[in-house]
Amino acid sequence: MQLKVGDKAPNFTLRNTEKKEISLADYKGKNVVVLFFPLAFTGVCTEELCSVRDDMSSYESLGADILAISVDSLFSLDRFKAEQEYNFDLLSDFNKEVSRAYGSMYDDFVLEMKGVSKRAAFVIDGEGTICYAEVLENAGDVPNFDLVKKTLESLK
Repeated sequence: MQLKVGDKAPNFTLRNTEKKEISLADYKGKNVVVLFFPLAFTGVCTEELCSVRDDMSSYESLGADILAISVDSLFSLDRFKAEQEYNFDLLSDFNKEVSRAYGSMYDDFVLEMKGVSKRAAFVIDGEGTICYAEVLENAGDVPNFDLVKKTLESLK
């Protein structure tokens, strides 16, 4: 199922790298950017998340929190976060339920891997409504962060 602008964002609860449960419902009243990425420690994923890390002041000034989700274990994500000094939560969707709920799942990925998150970006407002949705078929592409920020600007 493909989610679109105007849809209610599926709620989720996943663990972050500190093993703490984080729910979308925790962000009620706040804008949140939910990013799905295929795999930790890969080139495009590292580049994408580093660009978000390095531009965090823009997202903060737009009143947005960032949650990045992949099917990696929280142990892999913990190491990835530490190495890259990410300043936002990385959440483990190891059981692949959230990626599926958001229509952000490759059935077949490279090297015969199955069930890997597609790269995607969703802007969800404080009421839990999707205000921006981009799910990329090509794992080499990155979300249009200018449009993500423009959407956040419109929510101010």
